[in-house]
Amino acid sequence: MTARRAGSADLPLHGGRVPRWLGERMTRLGAVVTEAIVIEYGRDEFLRRLANPFWFQSFGAVMGMDWHSSGITTSVIGALKRGLNPIAGELGLHVCGGRGAHSRKTPQELVAFGETSGFDGAALATASRLVAKVDSAAVQDGFDLYLHGFIVADDGRWVVVQQGMNGDARQARRYHWLSEGLRSFVEAPHSAIDGVGQGTILNLTDARAEASRRSQIALLTDLGPDGIVREVAKIEGASAPKAEPLQPLLPHLVMPAHHEVRAEDIVARRLHANFAAAADRGPKDFADLLLSPGVGPRTVRALAQVAEVVHGAPCRFTDPARFSVAHGGKDRHPFPVPLKVYDRTIAVMKSAVIKARLGAPEELAAIRRLDDQARRLEAWAEGPSVAALFAEERARSHAYGGMSVFGPEPEPEERTSGTDGSSRTRRSGA
Repeated sequence: MTARRAGSADLPLHGGRVPRWLGERMTRLGAVVTEAIVIEYGRDEFLRRLANPFWFQSFGAVMGMDWHSSGITTSVIGALKRGLNPIAGELGLHVCGGRGAHSRKTPQELVAFGETSGFDGAALATASRLVAKVDSAAVQDGFDLYLHGFIVADDGRWVVVQQGMNGDARQARRYHWLSEGLRSFVEAPHSAIDGVGQGTILNLTDARAEASRRSQIALLTDLGPDGIVREVAKIEGASAPKAEPLQPLLPHLVMPAHHEVRAEDIVARRLHANFAAAADRGPKDFADLLLSPGVGPRTVRALAQVAEVVHGAPCRFTDPARFSVAHGGKDRHPFPVPLKVYDRTIAVMKSAVIKARLGAPEELAAIRRLDDQARRLEAWAEGPSVAALFAEERARSHAYGGMSVFGPEPEPEERTSGTDGSSRTRRSGA
C-alpha cells in the first residue's frame, strides 16, 4: 500500500517571532499532549497525527499560535523538539531538524540518535535528504524549502513535515511524509501537501508520471544534455495541448488571509459541544480540581478542546480556528492568551499523564470522557454566538492573566454615571 495523501491547505506567510512566555508553554503543552496520545494510542498513531495537515494545524492553534498562518509549522516543530528530546529515552521519539540552518543538521542528528537508540541513523539520514530533494526538485510548485522536521521513533518509523515559501505570493506550502506504507521515494510518497493552489504543477512523484520519469532517463541516455537542448529548441514556441494535471484533487483546507478569527471560520456546533461537555462532565469528573484556588469552568472548557486534540477523529479538525478558543492567540486573535488558564491546563494534563504512567489512569480517563461527551452532545448543544464568546473572553482577559505580543492585558475600564448625570471611568477588579 502506498502512502496516503490527506489533503491541502492555504497557509499565509506571517513574520515575527514566538515570545518566550508562549514558546515555553508550547513546549510543555506539546510534550504532555504527545505523552497522552502515546499512552492512549501508541507512537505510530502520534506519527499519523503529525502527517495529517488538519490535525497539525489544530494542534498549533490549541497551543496559542496564529491559528491560520505558516508560523504554526515552525513553532510546533520547535516546541516538540524542545519538549520531546529530553524525554526521548522514555517516550521513544526523537525530533530532528527545524528551520534554516537547523534543517541542514538533520542527517547528523539522525545518525547521532541512531547510535543511542538502535535504529539505522545513516539510512534515515539518506531518507531525509531524499525527502528534501523530492519536494524541492521533483515537485516543482514554486515553493522553496526552508524548514525540514524529521520525527523518528525508536523502531525506525518516521514522519517528515517540511515547508516551502513563495515570497512573491506571500504563501507557504507544507508537505507531510509518513514512512508507514511507503514503497518508493519517487512514486506517490506524500501523506499530504498543504498550501495555496498554484494551478497545474510539475509533480514527477505522481504515480501517473512513472512513464515520464522513464522517458527522461531514456532521453538523457540517448541524446545527452546537448541533444535535449536541440530538441527543445525545435519545439520552442509551438503551442502544446493543455496537459491534464498530474496532481489528483484532494480535500482542501483553506487558511484565509485574514488574521482575525471570524464566526465562519468555526463550526459553532462543535464549539458549543465542547463547552456543553465541560459543563456536564466538569463537576462530575473534576470535582476536586474545581475546588482548587484559581481553577474553574474556564479551565475545563480548555481541557475539553485539548481532549479533542488527543482523542478526536480526523474529520473533526476541518476548522482549526475552533481550537484557538482554548488558549487564544499571541496576536490577540481571537483574544489574548489566558496564561492562568494555559498554566492550569498544562498542570492538569501533566498530573493525568504522570498518574497514568504509575498505573492510575483515572484522570486521563476523565479527560477522554470530555471528548466522548462532546460528540454525544454535538447534535443538540446550543450556546452564545461566536462573537459573544469572544467579547466575553476579552472582557475577562485581565482576570485570566491575558498576554499577547503587545504585553499584558490591562484591567478593563467601566463607565459609570454620577448622581449629577456626569460620566466617569473606573477600573473594575478581577
